[in-house]
Amino acid sequence: MREFKGRVVTPGTVTAPALVSHGGLNTLASFQKALQFGDKKATCGDQNNPDLYGKQMAGKALCLPQTIGSTTGGLVLYCACSMGRQPACLLFSNPIDSLAAAGSILASVWLEGAEMPVVDSLGEEFLSYVKDDMTVTIKADGTVCVE
Repeated sequence: MREFKGRVVTPGTVTAPALVSHGGLNTLASFQKALQFGDKKATCGDQNNPDLYGKQMAGKALCLPQTIGSTTGGLVLYCACSMGRQPACLLFSNPIDSLAAAGSILASVWLEGAEMPVVDSLGEEFLSYVKDDMTVTIKADGTVCVE
């Protein structure tokens, strides 16, 4: 087991299986099927992300460097949370971008029961260590345990 310390963006504690992307997450391309066509598992539709394409994102500890794409990114995350199709948490190796921060913070403030803790600045070592299906636990202080 390894522990990594990051910065809490939206609070919460959770334990979930890891889903890892070494490239940026294009939120619109990734969540489009979940939002438009009712895919409750939030199967990643971004063909340009070989790490995530075709994999279920809902309920997973989504480990990634950053999000990429258009200015809809924050709204897409907010909508995924409002529909109950969000990852269990978002764990960023880099500092979070403003759009992902906006979507996750608004969801945590405006939506009742739509938990999606977010921790950023976990470092490159975190993203090198964590692998798909490892168990990830977020503690309230931003400590992330990976086993």
